[in-house]
Amino acid sequence: MKKISTVVLAILFVMVLAPFAMAAEQAAGGTDYTKAIVVGCSLLAAGLVLGLGASGTGLGMGQATSGSTNAVGRNPEAQGKIMLTMMVGMAMTESIAIYALVISLIILYANPLLKTFGM
Repeated sequence: MKKISTVVLAILFVMVLAPFAMAAEQAAGGTDYTKAIVVGCSLLAAGLVLGLGASGTGLGMGQATSGSTNAVGRNPEAQGKIMLTMMVGMAMTESIAIYALVISLIILYANPLLKTFGM
């Protein structure tokens, strides 16, 4: 319950403070909060993408390590093959976290929504 309340509080924090981040830019010519809302939602999306990608990768790597140590414990002669297979699998799993990082950086710095709204 504490984690859920922390996430809800963070979402509210971003949504409430996002308009104030861009308020100085819009102060002279009226109030248009479209850019602030898009930026706030983009920050939230980038954080969620990176958090979910990293947690999934961590769980996958933990499973791989657990399975390989159990296999080596049962059959120590096959340690070389097991370690090689584990390392290749962990490298593939780690690529998911790198993809999540790339997507999050695209959302933050090359945001297509900002171009769509003409900002």
